[in-house]
Amino acid sequence: MPRLMHAVTHPGTPVPEALRPWSTPWPDYDPIDITPPELWPGGLAASAGWAEPYTTPDQVPDWAERQERALVPFEVDAGWPLNPTGRTGRSGRNLGRWGENAAADPIVVAGTGDDRRVLLIRRRDRGVWAIPGGMVDPGETAPAALVRELREETGVDLTEAAPTILSRGYVADWRATDHAWVTTTAALYRLPAAVTATAGDDAADARWWPLTDIDHLAQETAPHGGLYEAHRPLLSAALAASR
Repeated sequence: MPRLMHAVTHPGTPVPEALRPWSTPWPDYDPIDITPPELWPGGLAASAGWAEPYTTPDQVPDWAERQERALVPFEVDAGWPLNPTGRTGRSGRNLGRWGENAAADPIVVAGTGDDRRVLLIRRRDRGVWAIPGGMVDPGETAPAALVRELREETGVDLTEAAPTILSRGYVADWRATDHAWVTTTAALYRLPAAVTATAGDDAADARWWPLTDIDHLAQETAPHGGLYEAHRPLLSAALAASR
Protein backbone atom coordinates (compact mmCIF):
# COMPACT_ATOMS: atom_id res chain seq x y z
CA MET A 1 0.00 0.00 0.00
CA PRO A 2 1.56 3.37 -1.00
CA ARG A 3 2.37 5.73 1.85
CA LEU A 4 0.24 8.89 1.87
CA MET A 5 2.06 12.21 2.25
CA HIS A 6 0.49 15.65 2.68
CA ALA A 7 3.47 17.26 0.91
CA VAL A 8 2.49 17.03 -2.74
CA THR A 9 6.00 18.08 -3.78
CA HIS A 10 7.57 15.06 -2.03
CA PRO A 11 10.22 13.58 -4.38
CA GLY A 12 8.98 10.06 -3.71
CA THR A 13 10.78 6.80 -3.19
CA PRO A 14 14.20 6.74 -4.91
CA VAL A 15 14.03 4.62 -8.04
CA PRO A 16 17.29 3.14 -9.40
CA GLU A 17 17.49 3.49 -13.17
CA ALA A 18 17.62 -0.29 -13.61
CA LEU A 19 14.28 -0.62 -11.80
CA ARG A 20 12.40 2.11 -13.66
CA PRO A 21 10.94 -0.18 -16.38
CA TRP A 22 7.60 -1.71 -15.43
CA SER A 23 8.78 -4.97 -17.00
CA THR A 24 11.49 -5.29 -14.34
CA PRO A 25 10.18 -7.08 -11.22
CA TRP A 26 10.37 -5.10 -7.97
CA PRO A 27 8.32 -6.90 -5.28
CA ASP A 28 9.24 -4.39 -2.54
CA TYR A 29 8.45 -1.27 -4.56
CA ASP A 30 6.82 1.22 -2.15
CA PRO A 31 5.85 4.49 -3.87
CA ILE A 32 4.62 7.46 -1.86
CA ASP A 33 1.07 8.66 -2.51
CA ILE A 34 1.20 12.45 -3.03
CA THR A 35 -2.52 12.98 -3.74
CA PRO A 36 -3.54 16.34 -2.21
CA PRO A 37 -6.66 16.58 0.00
CA GLU A 38 -8.70 18.26 -2.74
CA LEU A 39 -8.41 15.05 -4.78
CA TRP A 40 -9.39 12.73 -1.95
CA PRO A 41 -12.99 11.46 -2.09
CA GLY A 42 -14.30 14.28 0.10
CA GLY A 43 -12.47 16.97 -1.81
CA LEU A 44 -13.45 15.74 -5.26
CA ALA A 45 -17.07 16.66 -4.61
CA ALA A 46 -16.02 20.31 -4.33
CA SER A 47 -13.54 20.34 -7.23
CA ALA A 48 -15.94 22.33 -9.47
CA GLY A 49 -15.30 19.97 -12.35
CA TRP A 50 -11.59 20.69 -12.91
CA ALA A 51 -10.74 17.13 -11.81
CA GLU A 52 -12.42 13.97 -13.03
CA PRO A 53 -14.50 12.29 -10.30
CA TYR A 54 -12.71 8.93 -10.12
CA THR A 55 -10.92 8.33 -6.82
CA THR A 56 -8.95 5.43 -8.31
CA PRO A 57 -8.09 4.86 -11.97
CA ASP A 58 -9.74 1.45 -12.14
CA GLN A 59 -13.06 3.36 -12.02
CA VAL A 60 -12.29 5.08 -15.35
CA PRO A 61 -14.57 3.54 -18.01
CA ASP A 62 -12.76 4.52 -21.23
CA TRP A 63 -9.13 3.46 -21.01
CA ALA A 64 -9.14 1.98 -24.53
CA GLU A 65 -10.25 5.31 -26.00
CA ARG A 66 -7.72 7.25 -23.94
CA GLN A 67 -4.94 4.95 -25.07
CA GLU A 68 -5.98 5.36 -28.69
CA ARG A 69 -5.77 9.18 -28.61
CA ALA A 70 -2.74 9.43 -26.30
CA LEU A 71 0.15 11.60 -27.40
CA VAL A 72 2.57 9.11 -25.84
CA PRO A 73 1.54 5.41 -25.85
CA PHE A 74 1.03 3.84 -22.43
CA GLU A 75 -0.10 0.53 -20.96
CA VAL A 76 -2.92 -0.19 -18.51
CA ASP A 77 -2.56 -2.92 -15.90
CA ALA A 78 -5.81 -4.09 -14.24
CA GLY A 79 -7.35 -0.65 -14.73
CA TRP A 80 -4.25 1.26 -13.61
CA PRO A 81 -2.41 3.33 -16.27
CA LEU A 82 1.37 3.03 -16.20
CA ASN A 83 3.57 6.08 -16.65
CA PRO A 84 5.30 5.60 -20.04
CA THR A 85 8.66 6.61 -18.56
CA GLY A 86 8.47 3.89 -15.91
CA ARG A 87 8.29 3.98 -12.12
CA THR A 88 8.48 7.45 -10.54
CA GLY A 89 8.53 6.59 -6.82
CA ARG A 90 5.25 8.50 -6.44
CA SER A 91 1.68 7.21 -6.57
CA GLY A 92 -1.80 8.78 -6.56
CA ARG A 93 -2.39 11.91 -8.63
CA ASN A 94 -1.92 15.66 -8.36
CA LEU A 95 -3.47 16.31 -11.77
CA GLY A 96 -6.99 16.58 -13.13
CA ARG A 97 -7.01 13.21 -14.86
CA TRP A 98 -5.63 9.75 -14.33
CA GLY A 99 -3.17 8.68 -17.01
CA GLU A 100 -2.19 11.19 -19.65
CA ASN A 101 -2.99 14.87 -19.04
CA ALA A 102 -2.56 16.58 -22.41
CA ALA A 103 -1.28 20.16 -22.30
CA ALA A 104 -0.56 22.88 -24.85
CA ASP A 105 2.42 25.24 -24.55
CA PRO A 106 2.48 28.30 -26.83
CA ILE A 107 5.97 29.86 -26.94
CA VAL A 108 5.82 33.42 -28.24
CA VAL A 109 9.09 34.97 -29.40
CA ALA A 110 9.34 38.56 -30.57
CA GLY A 111 12.19 40.27 -32.42
CA THR A 112 15.48 38.87 -33.66
CA GLY A 113 19.12 38.65 -32.62
CA ASP A 114 20.03 40.44 -29.39
CA ASP A 115 16.56 42.00 -29.31
CA ARG A 116 14.81 38.63 -29.16
CA ARG A 117 12.27 38.35 -26.32
CA VAL A 118 10.08 35.52 -25.02
CA LEU A 119 6.72 35.91 -23.32
CA LEU A 120 6.52 34.14 -19.95
CA ILE A 121 4.04 34.10 -17.09
CA ARG A 122 4.69 33.74 -13.37
CA ARG A 123 2.66 30.77 -12.17
CA ARG A 124 0.39 31.32 -9.20
CA ASP A 125 0.92 27.79 -7.90
CA ARG A 126 4.72 27.87 -7.69
CA GLY A 127 5.80 31.46 -8.31
CA VAL A 128 8.16 30.46 -11.15
CA TRP A 129 8.32 31.85 -14.69
CA ALA A 130 6.95 29.51 -17.33
CA ILE A 131 5.46 29.22 -20.79
CA PRO A 132 1.82 30.43 -20.71
CA GLY A 133 0.28 27.03 -21.35
CA GLY A 134 -2.24 24.73 -19.78
CA MET A 135 -4.34 21.62 -20.13
CA VAL A 136 -6.33 20.73 -23.22
CA ASP A 137 -10.04 20.70 -22.32
CA PRO A 138 -12.14 17.58 -23.04
CA GLY A 139 -13.21 17.64 -26.67
CA GLU A 140 -10.73 20.43 -27.50
CA THR A 141 -7.88 20.15 -30.01
CA ALA A 142 -4.30 21.05 -29.14
CA PRO A 143 -4.21 23.95 -31.69
CA ALA A 144 -7.35 25.44 -30.12
CA ALA A 145 -5.89 25.02 -26.63
CA LEU A 146 -2.70 26.83 -27.66
CA VAL A 147 -4.68 29.91 -28.67
CA ARG A 148 -7.05 29.77 -25.71
CA GLU A 149 -4.36 29.33 -23.04
CA LEU A 150 -2.28 32.16 -24.46
CA ARG A 151 -5.27 34.50 -24.54
CA GLU A 152 -6.46 33.55 -21.04
CA GLU A 153 -3.06 33.87 -19.37
CA THR A 154 -1.55 36.85 -21.21
CA GLY A 155 -4.35 38.61 -23.07
CA VAL A 156 -2.46 38.05 -26.34
CA ASP A 157 -4.75 36.75 -29.11
CA LEU A 158 -2.94 34.91 -31.92
CA THR A 159 -6.00 33.21 -33.39
CA GLU A 160 -4.98 34.15 -36.91
CA ALA A 161 -1.29 33.25 -36.51
CA ALA A 162 0.20 30.04 -37.87
CA PRO A 163 2.60 28.52 -35.32
CA THR A 164 5.43 26.06 -35.88
CA ILE A 165 4.96 22.83 -33.93
CA LEU A 166 8.20 22.20 -32.04
CA SER A 167 7.42 18.96 -30.26
CA ARG A 168 4.76 16.59 -29.01
CA GLY A 169 5.77 14.45 -26.06
CA TYR A 170 6.22 13.73 -22.37
CA VAL A 171 6.95 16.54 -19.90
CA ALA A 172 9.02 16.08 -16.74
CA ASP A 173 6.30 17.78 -14.69
CA TRP A 174 6.67 18.04 -10.91
CA ARG A 175 3.15 16.60 -10.43
CA ALA A 176 3.78 13.35 -12.32
CA THR A 177 3.24 10.00 -10.61
CA ASP A 178 3.15 6.35 -11.64
CA HIS A 179 -0.47 6.73 -12.72
CA ALA A 180 -0.89 10.37 -13.83
CA TRP A 181 1.46 12.44 -15.98
CA VAL A 182 1.68 15.33 -18.46
CA THR A 183 2.33 15.43 -22.19
CA THR A 184 2.33 18.55 -24.31
CA THR A 185 2.15 20.02 -27.77
CA ALA A 186 4.68 22.87 -27.86
CA ALA A 187 4.37 25.46 -30.63
CA LEU A 188 6.42 28.51 -31.59
CA TYR A 189 4.77 31.81 -32.52
CA ARG A 190 7.02 34.45 -34.09
CA LEU A 191 6.21 38.17 -33.81
CA PRO A 192 8.14 41.11 -35.28
CA ALA A 193 7.97 42.96 -31.96
CA ALA A 194 6.65 42.52 -28.43
CA VAL A 195 2.97 43.29 -27.85
CA THR A 196 1.15 44.26 -24.66
CA ALA A 197 0.62 41.31 -22.32
CA THR A 198 -1.59 41.29 -19.22
CA ALA A 199 -1.63 38.48 -16.67
CA GLY A 200 -4.87 36.55 -16.22
CA ASP A 201 -6.32 33.19 -15.18
CA ASP A 202 -3.51 31.11 -13.56
CA ALA A 203 -0.86 33.77 -14.17
CA ALA A 204 0.25 36.15 -11.41
CA ASP A 205 2.30 38.20 -13.88
CA ALA A 206 3.16 38.28 -17.58
CA ARG A 207 6.40 39.71 -18.94
CA TRP A 208 8.72 39.69 -21.94
CA TRP A 209 12.21 38.40 -21.10
CA PRO A 210 15.46 38.54 -23.14
CA LEU A 211 16.00 35.27 -25.04
CA THR A 212 19.61 34.97 -26.14
CA ASP A 213 20.60 31.94 -24.04
CA ILE A 214 18.61 29.65 -21.72
CA ASP A 215 21.15 29.86 -18.90
CA HIS A 216 21.03 33.64 -19.15
CA LEU A 217 17.23 33.52 -19.05
CA ALA A 218 17.43 31.41 -15.89
CA GLN A 219 19.80 33.94 -14.32
CA GLU A 220 17.53 36.85 -15.25
CA THR A 221 14.46 35.22 -13.75
CA ALA A 222 16.21 33.86 -10.63
CA PRO A 223 15.68 36.97 -8.45
CA HIS A 224 12.00 36.99 -9.42
CA GLY A 225 11.07 33.36 -8.72
CA GLY A 226 13.24 31.49 -11.19
CA LEU A 227 12.59 29.56 -14.38
CA TYR A 228 10.30 26.51 -14.48
CA GLU A 229 12.77 23.67 -15.00
CA ALA A 230 10.37 21.44 -16.93
CA HIS A 231 10.12 24.12 -19.63
CA ARG A 232 13.86 24.44 -20.27
CA PRO A 233 13.89 21.88 -23.13
CA LEU A 234 10.89 23.55 -24.79
CA LEU A 235 12.46 27.00 -24.54
CA SER A 236 15.75 25.63 -25.88
CA ALA A 237 13.90 24.22 -28.90
CA ALA A 238 12.16 27.56 -29.46
CA LEU A 239 15.45 29.44 -29.25
CA ALA A 240 17.07 27.13 -31.80
CA ALA A 241 14.10 27.44 -34.16
CA SER A 242 14.00 31.23 -33.93
CA ARG A 243 17.66 31.92 -34.70
